[in-house]
Amino acid sequence: MPSANMNVMIKAARKAGRALVKDFREVENLQVSVKGAGDFVTRADREAERIIKEELRGARPNYGWLGEETGEEAGEDPTRRWIVDPLDGTTNFLHGLPHWAISIALEHKGEIVAAVIFDPAKDELFTAEKGGGAFMNDQRLRVSGRSRMIESIFATGIPFGSRNTLPATLKDLARLMPVTSGVRRWGAASLDLAYVAAGRFDGFWERELSAWDIAAGILMVREAGGFAEGLRDGDDMLASGRIVAASAAIFEPFAKVVRTRD
Repeated sequence: MPSANMNVMIKAARKAGRALVKDFREVENLQVSVKGAGDFVTRADREAERIIKEELRGARPNYGWLGEETGEEAGEDPTRRWIVDPLDGTTNFLHGLPHWAISIALEHKGEIVAAVIFDPAKDELFTAEKGGGAFMNDQRLRVSGRSRMIESIFATGIPFGSRNTLPATLKDLARLMPVTSGVRRWGAASLDLAYVAAGRFDGFWERELSAWDIAAGILMVREAGGFAEGLRDGDDMLASGRIVAASAAIFEPFAKVVRTRD
């Protein structure tokens, strides 16, 4: 049975999801402001975070908070905080592409202990709790069992705008493409990690992410039997924004490729 915290997280995600779906149907009428090249903030994004924050902090007012739009707030309980991305895949959302998600994680003493990644457009709810496994719409998730790189597909994000990691990513792709079945760039890191947990992707890596992009996905992958680690030795994934994640069978050869330094 889901814990009390998980029930609160699911309720918040579904409530925000209903509001986002309504706005997604009217995407052409959204009030849009530009935050950077290719990085948009919408009224829908801000409203979704307000809904989630109201639900989570209403139920657990002493927990801390880290949200993409409203930043970080300390809680009376210094050991627990919510880490929230109210709309991961904003650019997809604005272009009418039905691939975006709400990501909510609960951190306790520096470790993610509960996670929700909700894809309202497809009505897929991914959940995980530490030691309790990972699920999609109540169906148990397991990472892919493929053991050969040439049979595997991977996901990443291609840097855009002024981001400075494009050369490193292009080198990764040059090494990966000849030895795999392909690489996908779908524009929502939380769903990429959920798909690794579900066995849809065999692995995922990226640089320059934020804590709210990956916090829930880290636990999701691990509870589905996979590995999620920093892209460099000693990396704190939430602090560095660098991550490599994959099924247990493929992690070592995959990580070796993307961790190679030229």
